[in-house]
This record gives sequence, C-alpha cells and structure tokens, in this order.
Amino acid sequence: MFSLNGSTSPSIAVYGDSRSLIWRRIGAPLAVAAAASSNRKPGDGNVVLMESNLNGMRGNSPAAKSPVTEKDLKSAGGDGVEDFYGEDQHVTPWAVTVASGYPLLRDPRYNKGLSFNEKERDGHFLRGLLPPVVISQDLQVKKIMNNIRQYDVPLQRYMAMMDLQERNERLFYKLLIDYVEELLPVVYTPTVGEACQKYGSIFRQPQGLFISLKEKGRILEVLKNWPEEKIQVIVVTDGERILGLGDLGCQGMGIPVGKLSLYTALGGICPSECLPVTIDVGTNNEQLLNDEFYIGLRRKRATGQEYAELMDEFMCAVKQIYGEKVIIQFEDFANHNAFDLLAKYGSTHLVFNDDIQGTASVVLAGLMAALKLVGGTLADHSFLFLGAGEAGTGIADLIALQISKQTGVPLEEARRKIWLVDSKGLIVRSRIGSLQHFKRPWAHEHKPVNNFLDAVKAIKPTVLIGSSGAGRTFTKEVVQAMASYNKKPVILALSNPTSQSECTAEEAYTWSEGRAIFASGSPFAPVEYNNKLYASGQSNNAYIFPGFGLGLLISGAIRVHDDLLLAASEALAAQVSQENLEKGLLYPPFANIRKISAQIAAKVAAKAYELGLATRLPQPKNLVECAESSMYSPRYHNYR
Repeated sequence: MFSLNGSTSPSIAVYGDSRSLIWRRIGAPLAVAAAASSNRKPGDGNVVLMESNLNGMRGNSPAAKSPVTEKDLKSAGGDGVEDFYGEDQHVTPWAVTVASGYPLLRDPRYNKGLSFNEKERDGHFLRGLLPPVVISQDLQVKKIMNNIRQYDVPLQRYMAMMDLQERNERLFYKLLIDYVEELLPVVYTPTVGEACQKYGSIFRQPQGLFISLKEKGRILEVLKNWPEEKIQVIVVTDGERILGLGDLGCQGMGIPVGKLSLYTALGGICPSECLPVTIDVGTNNEQLLNDEFYIGLRRKRATGQEYAELMDEFMCAVKQIYGEKVIIQFEDFANHNAFDLLAKYGSTHLVFNDDIQGTASVVLAGLMAALKLVGGTLADHSFLFLGAGEAGTGIADLIALQISKQTGVPLEEARRKIWLVDSKGLIVRSRIGSLQHFKRPWAHEHKPVNNFLDAVKAIKPTVLIGSSGAGRTFTKEVVQAMASYNKKPVILALSNPTSQSECTAEEAYTWSEGRAIFASGSPFAPVEYNNKLYASGQSNNAYIFPGFGLGLLISGAIRVHDDLLLAASEALAAQVSQENLEKGLLYPPFANIRKISAQIAAKVAAKAYELGLATRLPQPKNLVECAESSMYSPRYHNYR
C-alpha cells in the first residue's frame, strides 16, 4: 500500500512487487473515489488505496506484505513520473479497488445505471457521470425489453443479453425473471447452440474459467485466480457434445454460462457463488481447428490417461478449495466420458450430470403428468427410445427405477417395459457383445430390427421418446403408426436445438390427427389443427436442475442419490394443473418457475434429510419457506 495525499492536485500512486514496478499519474477523480471508499471527504489527507493483485496470488506476493517506499522507487530508477507510457518496461498489472465514481459504473454487480438516486449520486461521486434523470428498475426493464425486441435475429438478442449481464448484473436477472418464457430461448436453448458455434467470433468478456492442458499441474493455482472465494455451484463441460451439435471444443463455454444464469434466475442461487468452467483438451472439429477466430487449443482431443489425469486434478482441486458440499454439474460430455465421470466421482463428490440425471428427472415428471390424460400407471405402458446415449439411457434408468418402486418388482423386470434403438437398430440380446456397458441392461430378447419404423411396428409402444440428436427422425409414417396403436400416443421429441428435434409440434399434431400428447426439448409455438389450438409443452431441464440444486444447498447434502431425482420428478408433476393438461401441457408455465423451484427444492431437501445425506441441522420446519427465503433477489440495494 502507498499513502496518497487527497488534495486536488495530481498525485502519484505506486504499485509494485519485488520483481517490477509500475507507476502512473492519478488525478483528482481517483483520489476522490478512494476517499469515498474509505468514508473520507475529498481533501482529507492520508487516503489509503487498497490494492489487489490480479495475478491471483491472493495476498501472497511481497507487495501484499509490505508497502512500496521511496527507496523502492529510487532503486527502480527514475522519479516515478517520467516515461509512464514507456513500452520497454516490464510491468505488473494492478488495480485499485474503489466503491465510487466511474469505476462503480463499470462494476456489473453494483452498477444501477440511471437508477442511482440523488443521494447516491452525491455520496458516490456520480454527479456529471450520468444524465440527470433518475428512473426505476422496472422502467429500465421495460426499456431493455423494448430494445431486445427490436432484434429479429436470435443471436443478436443473445448478445444483447450478455452485454447487459456484463454491464448490470441485477438488471439482467430482473429482466430474465420477469420475462422468463420469452427470454429463456434466448439465453439458453435453442439460441445458445448457435452462440457456441460462433463463440470465437462473438467473444468479448471472459465469463468463467478456461482450464486447458497448459494448466496441468497448476489447476489449484488457476482456481485461486477466480475472484470469488465462496462457490456453491460449478457447471463444467469439455465441449465434446454440445447439445446436438457435436464437438465445439473450448467454445462450449456458452453452456456453463447459460446454465448458471438459470441457476440464479430460476433457482435463486447467488450469481457470485456460481462458477462456469470449460476444460479444454483440444477438439476433433476440423472446421474449428482451421478457424482463425477459434479461442481454444489447436490440437486433437486428449484421451486416455492424459485426459483422466487432468480431470482428476480438477476434481481434487475443486474439493480442496471449495469443500465437499460444492455442487459439480457435468454438462455436455460425450457418452464415453460422461458415464465414467459420474461413476468415478459419484461416491466422493457432490456431482450431478444434467444430461443423464436432469433430463431423466424432467422427462419422468412429464410422463407422470401424461398419465392423468392417458390413464394407467407407468407399469401399464411400454416405452421406445430413439437414442441410447446419455439422455436416453438416463431417462430409461429413472423410469425403470420408478416402476420398480411403485410395483415392488425387481429393477431387471421393470426394464423389460423399455426398449432402445441406437444407430444400429433395436438393442437386443444378440448384440450384447458389441454394446457399450451403459446399453447392456436394455438388451432384451427379440429378433434384430434394423429400421426404426420397423421397431415401432414390432414393439407397438404407447410412449415414443426421442433423444437421438438427429432431426426429423419421427417421420410421418412413424407418427401415424403410433396413432394407429394408441388413442392418445405420447410423443416426446427431446433433442436440442430446434433443428435437431425429432419432429415439430405441428407434425406431431397433424400426423396424429390432433390426438398426440406432445412435448419437445426446444420450444414450439402453439399449433392450430381442425380449428382447435394445441399448446406445446417443453420438456426443459431448466424445470429441474435449478430447484434440485437449491434443495441440495439448503439441506447441505453431500451426495446425490437417485431417490432425490425421483423426489424432484414427483414435485414437478404435482405442479401441473388440470387446466394445463386440458391445454395439452405436460409441464406448468415457466412464469411460475421460482415457486416451482422452491417446491422441488423442498422435496429434494426433505428426501436428503430422510436418507441421512443432509448436514444442515436441525432440519427447518418449513422447507418451502426456507427455499424461498434463500433465493437471490435481483432488486437493487440502496447504497449509503
């Protein structure tokens, strides 16, 4: 630290360490801002500027332990004033932490823009830095929404929202909460898919941690570079299977950023306690490797021991620095890694794979709601999946587990109601030798069937579920076949983004003559058929993971158990009203998502306490109230 006289004449602030020095001329505005941050008036002497070293050493540098003296200046040469633009000097980047003036308007967490009132403008030296008008946060929301609606291109809306998040965090979340149904497709699927594809071109501000093979052996140090010490939720991807778009490498960062925005907006997790992470081990996408704007490592993907060692170092470092109760959500890993990571760390960390477990929970909730329309129990129905990857097998596992719990039959027997089709056809016993381990439980006795339509005709399922990532695979013949076997065929086209959906809502309703019970992964507009309007439900993981995560946090859970997923599904299904069902909706409106998330959190937390997985004792008497009171509010604070 270096004492600075608070007079209005230019002064010198000095920053340095034992290796190098940087000095710059600081005039009255910064001195005044520093005075405000220490509750002093302009003109008071001995203002101390608190320094923070941006290299992540967190107080371990020599400069943090001792002040810079005039002797240091002389030993460095010069008087600390001349040639401060000198390009031949080796300098260390330092920042002055202030709470007023121009820097306050550049801090997204505390900036309120035109909502700073008159008292705040005087108290924090904002006079002249803002136009004279003072407006409410609600009027700001109205203005920003009006601006966003001017864009016809979804990616432009996405970029406008990201710019807002980097400029005014609370306004961003207020906007997202108030207009969640309109903005959810903008900040997440389907638009986030295009954003990831073009991430290198639109990259402006880093929004998370990029951990690459270059950081191997130093991941703990890299985590300490993140400015927040209290982290409760981490969403991490390696970018190998982004939505249905494939390997996008380092540019998959849009997924963790988007997921954590929803954790805050929909589940109330404080944004400062969320950390997006991308593990960059290279990419096999030749187009990206040849793209001059690509921001990741230009090499083929690491595999085997090299990959495993990097992930293990990351997982150990996270636990060491953030503790045992930090949620680590795996996102968009390829099948061959996703199952292995979940199995490896499920018993040692609080891990959750949204593609396997989150998707399963939200789909099971939709099926429970659909039973109110088609009748019977889950055990009375047969299920056929197109797609046997993370999502497909994850959903199948949870359905079988629920059937087993409801009927008391062994899990192996419950699985016989469920059939899967992969790229080589129906998964049957004769193929078991060539199947990946996660597909083997679904290899039933049946003659081989190579064509999907033939599989539909052979199994005659009551429920058709698409998780293939292959667009338009629920053809007219497939839907008509389903309609011929069922009065009300349940058709779930879950693949994202919209271009990869197995069929559209219009196709499902038209080809089934208005009898289908339909839901999709990406949103579709309502469909009019024979003068009747059919709503389209969205089986979106955003219904589950924010509330699920909140439930883990308020209970202090230390592990994820399958029964917690079942509890989340039951809680979501219970929120579907008869009015929703009459409109053809298998899920409640997103407009009520925070209340829905609170209900899910309460059920998940209650199950965690019941299973002995909770550590926050004693158990709150009212878990719903506990969940709601724990939620982050985007309303502005009043500054003194």
